[in-house]
Amino acid sequence: MLALPSDPAGGAVSSRPARNWKDLRARLASAAVLVPLAALCVWAGGIAYAILILLAMAGMALEWGRLFDLRPTRWRGVLYLLWPLAAGAAALDGQWRGAFVVMAGGFVFGPALWAGQVVIGCAGVALLWLRNMTVPGAGVVLFVVTCVVVSDSAAYLVGRLLGGPKLAPAISPAKTWSGSIGGMVFAMLAGTIVFMAVSGGAGDWWRGTLFGGLTAIAAQIGDLAESALKRARGVKDSGALIPGHGGLLDRFDGLLVAAPLAALLSLGAAGGAAFWYVTPSGLVSALLAIPGGHSGPVAAGTQGP
Repeated sequence: MLALPSDPAGGAVSSRPARNWKDLRARLASAAVLVPLAALCVWAGGIAYAILILLAMAGMALEWGRLFDLRPTRWRGVLYLLWPLAAGAAALDGQWRGAFVVMAGGFVFGPALWAGQVVIGCAGVALLWLRNMTVPGAGVVLFVVTCVVVSDSAAYLVGRLLGGPKLAPAISPAKTWSGSIGGMVFAMLAGTIVFMAVSGGAGDWWRGTLFGGLTAIAAQIGDLAESALKRARGVKDSGALIPGHGGLLDRFDGLLVAAPLAALLSLGAAGGAAFWYVTPSGLVSALLAIPGGHSGPVAAGTQGP
């Protein structure tokens, strides 16, 4: 029978991973500022929401560029920051196809930097689409953001409380299966609650549960992908803007996958309805048609909460 290794004092060292809570206070402080501010901008819509998304896109582009040694003090770095703003501006003007054309043009920066333009651009444009082109726009965005935040926070707490087998040790050694499952379960619960509040009833509560879980899975894929990128570039955090989290990419990596997925699914919901009303036939028809516009009742930038 194998004995546990001993510490210098002679005691046995537990195989259970030590709980690391040193960044919890900073995380809570950051959340106390970011969550109300973001929620207010999402609910208000209009110029406040547009500024929020554009600033986030530029900030993430700055961090992505730095990962590949692109500095904003040079003209190429400045142009790299302006690129996602141009894509966002096209989307705000209702030129959704034009926004993707702008992203495609980002290939002039090279494959690695272009990938950042596409990932960040798709996420930003998706968030603008969900707010301005689906009903109820504010509720849809709050659903996605809430499920992503709850998944991330619950995975952090459950993983440190329960520990257990690692989810992807070669990519992110701190993540565990218990945290991943816990994050998804709590996101499903949060999705159910937000869905019932937004839809005004509990008749289709399972939609909130189902798409809350799907959003959590997408968010965790984004989290792991960003962790793999940082490991490949040899950095711990993408930036230091948000205490306890690192940079914007560290905080919003889940949205980079979850928001585009929600926007894509919304194409298959009739009449500009929320993405949780997607039907397989509606999604297939929308993708085959590749519409230049949106046939729903909402015009870009005009929708209220």
